[in-house]
Amino acid sequence: MNMKDTILLVEDNQDDVELTLEAFRTSRISNPVIVARDGAEALDILFGDDKAGRLPLQELPAVVILDLNLPKVSGIDVLRAVRENERTRLLPVVILTTSVEDRDVVGAYESGANSYVRKPVAFEDFHTAVGRLGLFWLLTNVRPAL
Repeated sequence: MNMKDTILLVEDNQDDVELTLEAFRTSRISNPVIVARDGAEALDILFGDDKAGRLPLQELPAVVILDLNLPKVSGIDVLRAVRENERTRLLPVVILTTSVEDRDVVGAYESGANSYVRKPVAFEDFHTAVGRLGLFWLLTNVRPAL
């Protein structure tokens, strides 16, 4: 699979997954999206897991959109694993979460997040924020060749 233009969305809430995908479609973001439902699945997608019979990806996704509150492995732990790995350390990671805690914002940036976006509660605001997020990270931002 060619991953260089793919979005890795790490989100356990199905409603938020559907809203995010709809926001991408409405914003005319047609990049493929891989959804990981928990932190362990995200790590498996990024790094492979011999036990699961999966090999590491040859190319990394364009951006990882990562929730903080995930089952199995927390979003912060996923972020730290990404930053600690030589192959993925420059991969753009955007936190998209409901947390309004200052300690979560600080912790995310200290762990290497490129951006921290609070999920708006109102549908239209969520839609707008996610659409802008996608457009910025996929079209405006210049990524290093990984």
